[in-house]
Amino acid sequence: MSKVHGGKLAARALKNAGVECIFTLCGGHVMPIYDGCLDEDIRIVDVRHEQATTHAADAWARVNPGKIGVAVVTAGPGVTDCVTGVANAWRANSPILVLGGQGPLSNLRRGSLQEMDHVSLMKPITKWVDACFDTARIGEYIETGIKHAISGSPGPAYLEIPMDVLMNVTDVSALNDRPISTVPPAISPDKASALEALEVLKSAKRPMLMAGTSVKWSNAQQQLNEFLELTNIPAYANGMGRGTIPRGSKHLFNRTRRAATSECDVMILAGTVLDFRMGFGQNIPPSTKIIQIDMDYTLIGHNRPADVALVGNLACSFALLNETMQREGISLDFSEFADKLRAGESAAEAELVDRYSSDETPIDALRLCKEIADAVTDDMIVIGDGGDIVAQAAKVVPIPRNGYWMDPGPLGTLGVGMPFAIAAQIAHPDKRVMIIYGDGSFGLNGFEYDTAVRFNLPIVGIVGNDAAWGQMMRPQAHFFGKERMVATQLAHTRYDKIVEAMGGHGEHVTQPQDISSAIKRAFDSGKPACVNVEIKQDLQYAGGAYI
Repeated sequence: MSKVHGGKLAARALKNAGVECIFTLCGGHVMPIYDGCLDEDIRIVDVRHEQATTHAADAWARVNPGKIGVAVVTAGPGVTDCVTGVANAWRANSPILVLGGQGPLSNLRRGSLQEMDHVSLMKPITKWVDACFDTARIGEYIETGIKHAISGSPGPAYLEIPMDVLMNVTDVSALNDRPISTVPPAISPDKASALEALEVLKSAKRPMLMAGTSVKWSNAQQQLNEFLELTNIPAYANGMGRGTIPRGSKHLFNRTRRAATSECDVMILAGTVLDFRMGFGQNIPPSTKIIQIDMDYTLIGHNRPADVALVGNLACSFALLNETMQREGISLDFSEFADKLRAGESAAEAELVDRYSSDETPIDALRLCKEIADAVTDDMIVIGDGGDIVAQAAKVVPIPRNGYWMDPGPLGTLGVGMPFAIAAQIAHPDKRVMIIYGDGSFGLNGFEYDTAVRFNLPIVGIVGNDAAWGQMMRPQAHFFGKERMVATQLAHTRYDKIVEAMGGHGEHVTQPQDISSAIKRAFDSGKPACVNVEIKQDLQYAGGAYI
């Protein structure tokens, strides 16, 4: 009777789950999976550092709604190198599956090459972690890991498979073609909670809505925007909530969040957790009522109690609110508060106009961001990978209507740029992919330009090069004095030349009037490209807390 090795079982299970590609760095412990992927026509994308495998898997899930990202890493340092990407996916709620190698089960605890306790290492930063010791059950374990990764608030799952379990053979009957769903059931909250939430809103004068990451993972964009149309509630977005409300929408606000938060009498947290980005809820007035809508009950009341909770898929939650308003004849219109905030938005925008057109050299960061904004098209995928420059860009660069905006998320991981871009470009070869880099962040995974060159991915990275770790440099100078600044200075390195040496296209810009043409040439080159822009090093400290 025919036999198959464990790598073929793993690949068949991935194929049954709709997996189109895996991200990996080669290692002897996991080679049978590659052999299986060739049979199943699953693309193998090999990168230069295992951290990039899990970042790319994270991005694959973000730009492919309803699909799971997959990374395959070898044992020991292969697993430890990928930990940062797993942790980032954990904080960003990205559904990924990581398959990790291990020394032979037959030599367990004897000190095999690269043997270590990967399962314990991964346990705190995954939703599910296990090891499979039976070749015939590999597909079953992969399916279990996927179910955990996509259920409730999604996140990473990790499966370890020892190399002899992968290489062992079993009966071909262990292969099956049973589909593995990567879309969780959409669970709706109860009707009573929707009525309770609307009763709270009926008495509100100044409500606001924060759209966060769970809006994306619930695919709730349509229902959320219908709710905003029915109520005219001013809305803000953070995390992967960015882009769920179309740019240009009269309901979307950006520059007045602090003012709105200080004045609001009802705050709707739509998939937004009260973490550091929301001041742990302490910036919200004590009298403000909280309506919290999220996928997982354990998230409700985190850092501050909720007055009303709707637990379930956010598309279902907003659909229920919309249906209840229409059925019960509830009419809500908060245009007056929205109009007041819109005036504040216009005033804040006016304050930045001079910097948008600044001709000073070194180049003003906001001038660079405005030039980037002018280059963004509606079908583009834009990735933020940096500190200062990405914070500045968030004020100016529009979220593409039909594309995506991606940044690390709440873990604040630098180095996601090219790994995210590689996954995005492979998933959407018809779209242009742009990375907004800080010069510090470029140094972490900039060598993945080599991967982009090898796979012919015409990704364009734009580096705001101020020769410093700016977000750390300014508070360091403020608290301890300029003469005591350490570990925050870089050089005006020619990152463009590095990319050229790898086979890509490079542009070096020192004059503001040259930015636009350099970006255009980079995209027109059809190669992975780096536009290295020297910008002003700014030591001005605006105060505030550093966390």
